[in-house]
Amino acid sequence: MAGRLRAPTGRYGGKTAEERQAERRRRFLDAALQLFGDAPGFRSTTVAALSETAGLSTRQFYEEFRTLEDVLAALHLQVNGWAEAAVLEAAAGAADLPLVERVTAIFRAYAGNVAADPRRIRITFVEIIGVSPRLEEQRLARRAGWVDLICAEAEAAAARGEAAPRHYRLAATGFIGSVNGLLHDWSAGWVDATLDEVVDELVRQLLGILWPPGWKPEG
Repeated sequence: MAGRLRAPTGRYGGKTAEERQAERRRRFLDAALQLFGDAPGFRSTTVAALSETAGLSTRQFYEEFRTLEDVLAALHLQVNGWAEAAVLEAAAGAADLPLVERVTAIFRAYAGNVAADPRRIRITFVEIIGVSPRLEEQRLARRAGWVDLICAEAEAAAARGEAAPRHYRLAATGFIGSVNGLLHDWSAGWVDATLDEVVDELVRQLLGILWPPGWKPEG
């Protein structure tokens, strides 16, 4: 979202105005990941503190953003985007594998990306909660995107005879809650398990959805 002040145009220091703007934005988001995702957290961070951490001025902040909430919104989308890219890459690489191996590869990619930096988990599952109706709408929209992805994978598996033919949206929505809750609790130290064990549990839960009692994969 554009800030309140007009950014300078033209080439400076060998970089175009667009390149300088992209660099400033990256530095603000990197600083936000540090401050929002660790200490002091989004609610205790000021524009001055974020700008200082980014090594930029508050004037430059307002050239890029209107409020700190705008920064959190952009960071939340960025963290989700990293995870989604990892999942899509894993799904493409595992496209020809049997269902269990494919599902495992996808969830290892997701969990590995999110858990690679505990600050990403905090942004995704903690800091975004309860900030405003606007951010709640964004959070639910991204959650719906993950539900869509699971439904697409499940329906493709059903078309191949690897999973039961059924309407998956309700089950996928419930399953996403399990993913979010288990990864958050694991990152907070409330679950005595390795990340691989967490992934294995999530795979078992998803297979239970794909393979309901009384149904067997073709072949």
